[in-house]
Amino acid sequence: MKKSLLCLGIETTAHTFGASVVLYEKDKFNVLSNVRDMYKTEKGGLVPVMLSEHHVECFDRVIKEALNISKKSLDDIQLISFSQGPGIGHALRIGSAVARSLSLQLKIPLIGVNHCVAHLEIATIYDSSDPVLLYASGANTQIIAYDGGKYRVFGETLDVGIGNFLDSFGRDLGLGFPAGPKIDLMAQKAKERNAKYIELPYNVKGMDVSFSGLQTILRNKIRNNELKTQEQIEDICYSVEETVFAMLLEVSERAMAHCEKNELVLGGGVACNSRLKEMAQQMCKDRNAKCIIPENQYLVDNAGMIAVLGIKMYNAGNITKIETSHINPYERTDDIKVNWKE
Repeated sequence: MKKSLLCLGIETTAHTFGASVVLYEKDKFNVLSNVRDMYKTEKGGLVPVMLSEHHVECFDRVIKEALNISKKSLDDIQLISFSQGPGIGHALRIGSAVARSLSLQLKIPLIGVNHCVAHLEIATIYDSSDPVLLYASGANTQIIAYDGGKYRVFGETLDVGIGNFLDSFGRDLGLGFPAGPKIDLMAQKAKERNAKYIELPYNVKGMDVSFSGLQTILRNKIRNNELKTQEQIEDICYSVEETVFAMLLEVSERAMAHCEKNELVLGGGVACNSRLKEMAQQMCKDRNAKCIIPENQYLVDNAGMIAVLGIKMYNAGNITKIETSHINPYERTDDIKVNWKE
């Protein structure tokens, strides 16, 4: 294990191209820079081909900015880590190609990491020891905890991810991409004027959740012109958040009880939502548990967490060979053997 290591992390699982320089020294991680450029639209959703074009156009600028902020050069970098999966193939291919090129050019080791596991491992910089992770992002909705040498999935969505559900709902409302932050703002406005909760389907099935039925009901409300005023739109946004976040926290609390763990960590872009944070903190308070909510820059897709996990894996003896550095768009969290915690 190296006592000091400087890693360049590259993140490209979906809408974000990210680059981060992280210094590992004296058993601590110091994120020197964490730069990201996000693909956005005014209307419609995420188009994979246009997404890959976005990443190609911005990768050089984002990496240079990360190096400039960290006051480091490429020659200082000792390790390259990149998000190998899961994610959108069009996006992952750009990041993996950039990472391979830099590894070969600089003649330094390459580490391919699992994006979902990285969301959990970044919590260690907040003195988290053995938490349950509520991972709420675009394509992923999982309740994860470490057990028996792997991060096990104790509950997950049976259909769409919570972020994709919210973006689809927002797209039907004409909010563009990403819609989550706009839905959050409208829900806050409704809450401030004591909006009435609209009864919606609550789909928890054991340890799993489902959003597709609710998605269909909301789409029909919009198409049937039932949401005619801004207040009605705000009310439905408020009601959607109250419903789906309660579902997520019910299964999270059940996982904490089952695993006998006393920490909850939030991860994923949806975890930036103000109401989800508030509900998670209240649930943990009621359980006398610790609620760890990283800064928003570490909740969203970011390269800082990719670099942190890359360093941990490298120090445990993991190295990704060029010939095995292919992307894994469908890789599951529980596919990964976790040897760096031993």
